[in-house]
Amino acid sequence: MTYTRFNTALIVGAGSGLSAALARVLAAEGIKVTLAARSTDDLAPLAKEIGAQALACDAGKRADVEKLFRTLDGAAGAPEIVIYNASYRTRGPFVDLDPVEVEKALMVTAYAGFLVGQQAARRMLAKKHGAILFTGASASIKGYAQSAPFAMGKFALRGLAQSMARELSPQGIHVAHVVIDGGIRSARRPEPGEGADTLLDPAAIASTYLHLIHQPRSAWAWEVELRPWVEKF
Repeated sequence: MTYTRFNTALIVGAGSGLSAALARVLAAEGIKVTLAARSTDDLAPLAKEIGAQALACDAGKRADVEKLFRTLDGAAGAPEIVIYNASYRTRGPFVDLDPVEVEKALMVTAYAGFLVGQQAARRMLAKKHGAILFTGASASIKGYAQSAPFAMGKFALRGLAQSMARELSPQGIHVAHVVIDGGIRSARRPEPGEGADTLLDPAAIASTYLHLIHQPRSAWAWEVELRPWVEKF
């Protein structure tokens, strides 16, 4: 089976955990990775480890996103893979939610995804080649109590991905949405028991992203749901 070759990738909302696992699995494929986040202070060790560059970008600001892509145009080259992994959550009883915090949740989780996706698509359309992946959550398909802002943002991001996939897939751009339905294992959230596998392993999630990226265009998936074996759905 022939895999589509990719040379450059951009991860927006980069940090530890899933983003780091994604960066490592892409770098292991010989893909040059760029990490983007509001602050790059914590990205230096990862960037050094995999030979990536780290760029500051507030994805909710149009000017920042446009500058990020212009910078890549002139350096590493327009990214052939773009992964949007940023989100913001605020919780509480619906009647007590701070509208300012709700607006921020929508801006970071959904609107910023649009800004990044649009800049990526504009560059990919010229070559009819590229992959744009959005990271979803349980809240993409289930609105939990006291979590309305996160559900609003993640539902919107899923709708964006679905719409983009229907429009851009026939033009050679693979758009996919990954529902992460469960907690992700991390240093701050360790597995409660050795070998229990009740939390999603970030490296295992990253391998699914890589599978999506390598899918032949005769059998593209626009959405994949991932959950640990004990998660109810």
